[in-house]
Amino acid sequence: MSCDKRPGTQTRVMLGFLASTFSAAVGRNGYYIASAWALVEAGYGSAGVATLLAIVSVVEFIASPLAGATADRFDRRRLNVVADVGRFAIMLTTAFSLLYLDVFPTLCLSAVLFSICDRIALTASQAMIPLVTRGADLAASNSNVFFVMQLGSLGSALLAGPLLSGGSPAPAFAALALFFLVSVGSLSSMQLGLVPRRVSRPNGVALIVDRRLYRLFAAYALLYGSAVLVTVMGSSFIFEEQNGTAADFGHLEAAWSAGSLLGAVLFLRLTRAVSAPILHLMLLGSTALALMSLIALRAPCTLIVFATLGCLYNLGRVSIEVTLQSRVGDSVLGRAKGVMHSLAVALGLLIFSIATVLGDSVFPSTVFFSFGLMLLICIPLLSIGMAQRG
Repeated sequence: MSCDKRPGTQTRVMLGFLASTFSAAVGRNGYYIASAWALVEAGYGSAGVATLLAIVSVVEFIASPLAGATADRFDRRRLNVVADVGRFAIMLTTAFSLLYLDVFPTLCLSAVLFSICDRIALTASQAMIPLVTRGADLAASNSNVFFVMQLGSLGSALLAGPLLSGGSPAPAFAALALFFLVSVGSLSSMQLGLVPRRVSRPNGVALIVDRRLYRLFAAYALLYGSAVLVTVMGSSFIFEEQNGTAADFGHLEAAWSAGSLLGAVLFLRLTRAVSAPILHLMLLGSTALALMSLIALRAPCTLIVFATLGCLYNLGRVSIEVTLQSRVGDSVLGRAKGVMHSLAVALGLLIFSIATVLGDSVFPSTVFFSFGLMLLICIPLLSIGMAQRG
């Protein structure tokens, strides 16, 4: 694979990549915020949101390994462009469909198609990081990328309140779709040849998953599960338990995104002071305590907790990405990410199933507390594995 390493060219490539990351994050996060709120507003509650996201998770569970293999086989930049065009078309079609069709079946079908394109785009984009930033510090590069990504998520959260306060969610979907066109333009401007070796070669490099990678995947799955839980139960927590409004829901999402920005900033400091395995256990423990505290808090204190959860999640996410990129080669990075995400989605499906069964019969804060307790139980199991390794 080829990559122009001249400083000016590298700077332009990085700026184009960051612009794409930012705009795609606005569109992607905005899609899921708008979908969750539309379902709750239409009376489907947390069970409806959980069902929708369970459908997304089933699709992602199947699509993740395939997206990873595709990212290892083809030009990742062009693959990302095609996926972004798909996300734009799907969101625009969803906006028009919501004007005439029922919310639930429309969003379910939309989510199936969107999640396929979304998984391809995310896998291709994140697998580009070590290639786009080749020669630069891997930790610093990932920190910058994830900072910009969370900045985009914060932007979508701030847009969510005004866009969703007008009644129909259709204008929100149409407006957010435009950000994927911006991403396409940014990626198209990158003059970069990223063509990984074909994974179908007889002597191609195979992905080998050892105990350290399994432990890394487990930590990612648990952190991912906490984020899924906030996504599934967050709207009902605000709307039903806290008696909030669309603006309050936007504040929750903004608090999470603001915390995520702080997590990306803090990563470089913590990674120099604490080893990655220990850091992951610390983050899981802190996440557990934060989730458990929600059962006794009211706004605005809950916003501080959600900001903390966002910070912890992004700290762990960046750390796990850097660790994964340092342990596997570029030619198998897409497949490694596909396997890691599939395992995380399996846990997400379990959460969705529980949320669907419980429906509105249990307070969201009780579910948060229970998941936090499960995290505390899992931490010693992961530490035992570390001790056996050592």
